[in-house]
Amino acid sequence: MGRTVLAVDFKNEVRQWAEEIGVDFKEIHLRGMKRKWASCSSKGRLTFERELLKKPKKMRGEVIIHELLHLKYPNHGRMFKVMERLYMNKFKQSK
Repeated sequence: MGRTVLAVDFKNEVRQWAEEIGVDFKEIHLRGMKRKWASCSSKGRLTFERELLKKPKKMRGEVIIHELLHLKYPNHGRMFKVMERLYMNKFKQSK
């Protein structure tokens, strides 16, 4: 279990990754979600489970990257998987 990060710090993590990946989003929301860690809409609204703030940086990064890539690639097709692998490797190397 990682230390709890502040919502503002988490949102900054999202903004940094969005810039790295080259995607724009409209808004970031934190709320309780029963079945998943995050979701995004085609209009650029990102929603993350509040409990993610208590998770280790590695897990937060993986969830953030996954959701941001959906703004470019709406499904889990071949290109999505290739890009996810690329950014996950970049994330691991940045530590």
